[in-house]
Amino acid sequence: MPDTEQDEPAPEFRPAVHPWRELLQRWSDEWLDPVLHEQERSEPFPDEVRAARWLGSAGATPQELAALEARLGAVLPPSYREFLLTSDGWLDTTSGIRRLLPVREIGWVRDLDPELIEGWTGGGEPDGVPDEQYFVHGDEQEPWTIRTEYLNDLLKISHTPGALDVYLLNPRVVTPDGEWEAWYFAHWLPGAVRHRSFRDLMHDEYRSFRGDRG
Repeated sequence: MPDTEQDEPAPEFRPAVHPWRELLQRWSDEWLDPVLHEQERSEPFPDEVRAARWLGSAGATPQELAALEARLGAVLPPSYREFLLTSDGWLDTTSGIRRLLPVREIGWVRDLDPELIEGWTGGGEPDGVPDEQYFVHGDEQEPWTIRTEYLNDLLKISHTPGALDVYLLNPRVVTPDGEWEAWYFAHWLPGAVRHRSFRDLMHDEYRSFRGDRG
């Protein structure tokens, strides 16, 4: 496990257990609505997904998560762990992300996608980003303020074939309640949008999906 930095929460920040099933069911119902969203997809959802009205799968078992953590040599952040217990993987969040990976496919970006690291570092030394620029989350954040020295240690949790868009979790920046910083790399960004946690990332992506963000 790499050295970590503490991201101190803002005074109004209060971590809470997230009711994933409620959010994910609502997300599924809205994605599968042929009038609202499904036409945005290049191909229809599989018949079994439409019949179940659920874009996920059965949740991972505690034993499967324990095996994943042993393989990674790290304890998963709470909100992501809760998500996997609710659904072991997921189909589209937005039109930019095709799959959240199931437990068996989750891994470090250095092993699964080394080209991403090379593309951002070019093999050279990273440019330093000072704390006062880096530890900004929310509307005031600038996407270019990523620390490329963290790339080697990021956890890859999504995959979109033929696209650069990806969700990554950063064990180098951890909140006091154990949440890892969550990154969203997108082809249209000069870097990444970073969130305090996977929970915050998913809330923001749901707002984006609904057209409510910004």
